[in-house]
Amino acid sequence: MTGQGAEHFDVVVVGAGLSGVGAACRLRQKCPRKHFAILERRDAMGGTWDLFRYPGVRSDSDMYTLGYGFRPWRDAKAIADGPAILNYIRETAAEYGVDQKIRYGHRVRRASWSSADALWTVEAETETCIVQFTCNFLYLCTGYYDYESGYTPEWPGVERFGGRIVHPQKWPEDLDYAGKRVVVIGSGATAVTLVPALAGRAAHVTMLQRSPTYVVSMPSEDKVANRLRAHLPARAAYALTRWKNVLVGMFFYGLSRTRPLIMKRMIAKGIRRQLGEDYDLKHFTPQYNPWDQRLCLVPDSDLFRAIRGGRASVVTDHIESFTETGLLLRSGERLDADLIVTATGLVLKLMSGMQLVVDGVPLEIAKKIIFKGMMYSDVPNLAFAIGYTNASWTLKCDLTAEYVCRLLNHMDASGYDWCAPRRNDPSLTEEPIVNFTSGYVRRALDTLPRQGSRRPWRLYQNYALDLLTLRHSAIEDGTLEFGRATGRTTARWPSA
Repeated sequence: MTGQGAEHFDVVVVGAGLSGVGAACRLRQKCPRKHFAILERRDAMGGTWDLFRYPGVRSDSDMYTLGYGFRPWRDAKAIADGPAILNYIRETAAEYGVDQKIRYGHRVRRASWSSADALWTVEAETETCIVQFTCNFLYLCTGYYDYESGYTPEWPGVERFGGRIVHPQKWPEDLDYAGKRVVVIGSGATAVTLVPALAGRAAHVTMLQRSPTYVVSMPSEDKVANRLRAHLPARAAYALTRWKNVLVGMFFYGLSRTRPLIMKRMIAKGIRRQLGEDYDLKHFTPQYNPWDQRLCLVPDSDLFRAIRGGRASVVTDHIESFTETGLLLRSGERLDADLIVTATGLVLKLMSGMQLVVDGVPLEIAKKIIFKGMMYSDVPNLAFAIGYTNASWTLKCDLTAEYVCRLLNHMDASGYDWCAPRRNDPSLTEEPIVNFTSGYVRRALDTLPRQGSRRPWRLYQNYALDLLTLRHSAIEDGTLEFGRATGRTTARWPSA
């Protein structure tokens, strides 16, 4: 037997961030008899939205799609700041009573599956000891990056710099940047958020980038959504706005993939309108096509307004070395700085570094392929939440939560104890899990699972298609295998 004396749950959810709270709410709604717990490594819920405290932190997707499908976003702003999103998560958790299910300060280190018992034994580290739980189903909602630290390249001469260097993931509460010269290294979503936020108090902010990113402006308020909310019930207005934004996003993503030159011209025209005919567009003209990497969103043109007002500027160059007073660039230019912010990205880390073991064999995730974007091949009774790369994170996570509930109810109705996706198509070929060229993806590609060449092993990054597949398709689809516990190991799980 496994997990003798351990507290038992039907489902253990790992992570109390946006996706973990959403998963728990779906369990409440659709599997009301299931006994579950949420294990959260930190001392507060909210995940990303509680962790990141840098100035201006906000969503880079509209809240009508980043919000939960079952609970309307009611604020006027569609592009919301971090505190507003955190409050939304907390209110949702309280409304559905899942805040009472969270065990804080529980860092899951290992989960072991026993086929004989059809159980997972979950080991979590607290401040004082290692505790064990058992569960029939394990649901991982741990996000996709390392919460401990962000990515910082190694630069020559860093130790020589006389000012302060900070990473946005570890923003100090006592940091005073008023009246200081600030250099933000990076060109992604965090950098374009930080620059206008810092520019309000800093003497000047320079965004230093090795290469440009596509940046598009969007109103922080959705006028259509606000009008609908004024005339329709909240849920109806929310649903209509959600679908409007989903379809608009799908259209522009499709245009980017099929007619990239048109999309490039549209983006360039928008920037030219913001910054004027004399501005050098090289700083916002990447070498890659739109959506080869994620587009950066700026609400109400705040970045462009800071540049127009002379409070911020963009430099495209490489760092030769740090100096006592700032940075020496490859071109020979020097950037003086009192504060340098390394908005250089995240460290991609699935499952928060926890180890999975199946019948005594440690699992190598990189050798697995993913089923419907939510399960690993040959890994029983386990699902994970991961969002879209081309749309709001929550859209996919919410569909996954619905599917998990359907799956659990189907297993109960049919008397099954376990299920696992089986790779039974010999013609299936493997491909990288994503085709993004972003640095954080390329650095971690060898550690990630793979996708297959066709459904149900392929990621289509298409909400409408996933809606049909996950909400309406048959659970027993010829790929999922089901069975019952016998008290002895009879299932065969291919070794890693």
